[in-house]
Amino acid sequence: MSEIRILIVEDDPFISLDIEHCLNNIDYQVSGIAYDIEEALHQLANNTHDAVLLDISLGNQEMDGIDIAHIINEKYQLPFLFLTSHADRSTLERAKKSFPAGYIVKPFNELSLLAAIEIALYNHAKLQTAIVPKLSFVQVNKNRPIALSEREFEVLQQIYEGKTNQQMAEHLFVSVNTIKTHITSIYTKLNVNSRTAAIAKIRSY
Repeated sequence: MSEIRILIVEDDPFISLDIEHCLNNIDYQVSGIAYDIEEALHQLANNTHDAVLLDISLGNQEMDGIDIAHIINEKYQLPFLFLTSHADRSTLERAKKSFPAGYIVKPFNELSLLAAIEIALYNHAKLQTAIVPKLSFVQVNKNRPIALSEREFEVLQQIYEGKTNQQMAEHLFVSVNTIKTHITSIYTKLNVNSRTAAIAKIRSY
């Protein structure tokens, strides 16, 4: 579970599978796929995600992706990106009020999709950590049954800054697999199971 976990909410199975293929090619894991409102709300309530790719139009339903976005803001505080073919002014104005981390217009390509997710995660991490701008090794390990090692603390700082596994590996001159091993250990010691939860946990110290 050390990969970045992305929930896909998209009513077109072909597009959702295309997105899943793109994400699996790199440093991401698809944590769930929802084709309608009901499944999207179920996934949010019962699964662990670091970000959401959210189609605005989800068929002929009472709610749409923008309604889900407001629920995400109220209950889950996850970064989300709208992925949609609707780029008209009225839709944009309505979408902006939900404060999305990104807005990707179909058709998309793999590079633009991955770049948008990376920027969204980085900006979300910066926003969430603005109240606590600097981590303390002593404070993070205070009253902890099993302390983080200095290397694990370095990795935690990188997570805190919104970096991907690949970026962390390059910054710390280790392999991506080594980073994943450290992240798994960090999650165990912090008793969390996602990046978002890890950031929230250390912000509470």
